[in-house]
Amino acid sequence: MNLRLRWGRFCMVTFCFSLAALAVRNQAAFGAEQQKLRQAGVAGSFYPSDPSALKAMMDDMMSHVSQPAVEGHILAVVAPHAGYPYSGPVAAYTYAALKGRKYARVVVIAPSHYEAFDFTSVYDGDGYVTPLGTIPVDKAFARELTKMSSSFKLSSQGHLATSKGAEHALEVQLPWLQDVLGSFTLVPIIMGDQSYESSRALGVALAKLIQRGGKSAQSGAGDTLIVASSDLSHYHTYAEAEAMDRKTLNALQAWDYFSMSRNFESRVWEACGGGPIVAAMIAAERMGANQAKLLHYANSGDVTGDHSHVVGYGAAALVKAPGRQAVAKPYSLNDQEKDTLLSVARKSVVSAVRDQRTYDPGTIPEEALNQERGAFVTLNEAGDLRGCIGYTSAIKPLYLTVRDTAALAALRDPRFPPVSTQELPKLQYEISVLSPLRHVLDVRQIIVGQHGLLMKNGTNEGLLLPQVPVEQHWDRTTFLGETCGKAGMRSNCWKDENTDIFMFTAVVFGEHRAAMSQ
Repeated sequence: MNLRLRWGRFCMVTFCFSLAALAVRNQAAFGAEQQKLRQAGVAGSFYPSDPSALKAMMDDMMSHVSQPAVEGHILAVVAPHAGYPYSGPVAAYTYAALKGRKYARVVVIAPSHYEAFDFTSVYDGDGYVTPLGTIPVDKAFARELTKMSSSFKLSSQGHLATSKGAEHALEVQLPWLQDVLGSFTLVPIIMGDQSYESSRALGVALAKLIQRGGKSAQSGAGDTLIVASSDLSHYHTYAEAEAMDRKTLNALQAWDYFSMSRNFESRVWEACGGGPIVAAMIAAERMGANQAKLLHYANSGDVTGDHSHVVGYGAAALVKAPGRQAVAKPYSLNDQEKDTLLSVARKSVVSAVRDQRTYDPGTIPEEALNQERGAFVTLNEAGDLRGCIGYTSAIKPLYLTVRDTAALAALRDPRFPPVSTQELPKLQYEISVLSPLRHVLDVRQIIVGQHGLLMKNGTNEGLLLPQVPVEQHWDRTTFLGETCGKAGMRSNCWKDENTDIFMFTAVVFGEHRAAMSQ
């Protein structure tokens, strides 16, 4: 065979292989075009776009984490979502706690920074892309989830880049998860509405679906991790940020997500992903978590050295730990502190009724009275109720809460006319200082004489203090029914799965009552 023929055959074979390779490439390209992939939007700005540099940065940050291993099964975590140079050292604590653990599915819940919408957006695409590869979306789980509430939608809203920018809050969690977990399927969720009702709906739905074994089309049923993506306070001084963030983190550790949600909505506390945190806490609680473990806290000032305008970052794990129960720290007041609060209440009422002015108690040095606590002030006259109003959530220092609620009880209780000047000498004062609120999973947890109750279903809400059932000689069932009535609902509302029951203890004391403790 001459050289020309051999060369011609070689060219023909090569050409055939080239056509086959081209066909494979075209088919792959066609398949990729059919997939809806959310491309990395903040790679190269929030974190390195080069895979090697990205992995080296994360591994270096995790190598500096110094904490004991978290005992028990981690059901959910909280991690910040700023640029890695700023929040990465805190996020590293979250993800270091996950190293060596296996999860088949990860649900990431994030806020929307650039788009406004009034629903929970579960991504309707096929995957999220990062420099470390493509993470497949668990489309079967996503579809099942969106069937569980009218407030959930399969949607791209909040997920894809807009003219304002690409949403980073969800994306920045993904390289960390890829680094520590390897392969998993993803359920990407952006909350457009972070109200308590939306957070509750998401938390309850996730717990139900995970517990009944929501099936993954890609990886099969398996353990599911929930990640709540959130920074904390924004653009306060270093000291102000630390003070505010500690209140949020204390409520998280006390598992008081109801007060957290209220304070986020009223802007008393701040967390741009407050809704995701509350949803994750509700889901984890219903799946058996019994410990909220704070892993680390810092703010941007710790990195930049600029303490004038900082952003707070927290890392936490919600854990199902054998034999562990999440209980609030004991709280008490001594006799002098109680007398001080009673004096503040009395002077506040006199000033409001007689002088139409807000009482200024000046500086009160006692540390216990400067802690932020919920409290109620009850006014009695000749043994009869004359007014009672309080703050259920910890929004102000205790002595200011007592000042404000005393005046409100005298003038704004809708059940009674305002207190008159002539009545002032006849009033008797009682103060109830509340513990954090804790969701009731089993009504048998409620102890008459020890616990007060707050009942909530939609817009209906009512509260009765711990001393009320004792005074009225109620048993537990009657107490539950009467709290339903206080909330404007039927007496059996406490049996409704959409009704939230929260219990609390109280330090109760007054001028004509022996002090009651938790």
